[in-house]
Amino acid sequence: GNFAQRYIDIFRVLQMLNLYKERKQMNINNLKENLLLYAITDRTWLNGDTLDSQDENALRGGITMLQLREKKLEREEILKEAVRMRELCHRYDVPLIINDDVELALEADADGVHVGQSDMAAGLARKRLGKGKILGVSARTVELALEAEKNGADYLGVGAVFGTNTKNDAKKLDHSVLENI
Repeated sequence: GNFAQRYIDIFRVLQMLNLYKERKQMNINNLKENLLLYAITDRTWLNGDTLDSQDENALRGGITMLQLREKKLEREEILKEAVRMRELCHRYDVPLIINDDVELALEADADGVHVGQSDMAAGLARKRLGKGKILGVSARTVELALEAEKNGADYLGVGAVFGTNTKNDAKKLDHSVLENI
């Protein structure tokens, strides 16, 4: 009984690892489907709740990609948070994206990273990440969008299309610029 149970447990782990590899590849190949509802973490909206709880609620609610965006925590705390979130996201087959920090994304084995224009250049980020990870790039102009695409971006973040108070430096993007991008 004991040997048989261990064999079954090992078989299940191997099945899960195989499914994870297939899922991870699927996420990169079917990126359009993963960008249907992209959520970004924000501790200022917790109101006494935990980030884990809010993330899980968002995942249960159907988000298709989650970005960890932490501006006020120490790097080691962000890394621990990223590893925890990656495990949670993968239970729901949702990719985890790290904001700004390519090296942290690699350390946490996140599914990808989103870089802004003042972060690591898209071409260098793509080289560090390789082809198996997702690269998002902020681009507020057609020129920046074309440059990001040329340098390996999988998707673009074009800024606030509607007013927001969740990012102090976000400027509303004119809809005609969005159409041109």
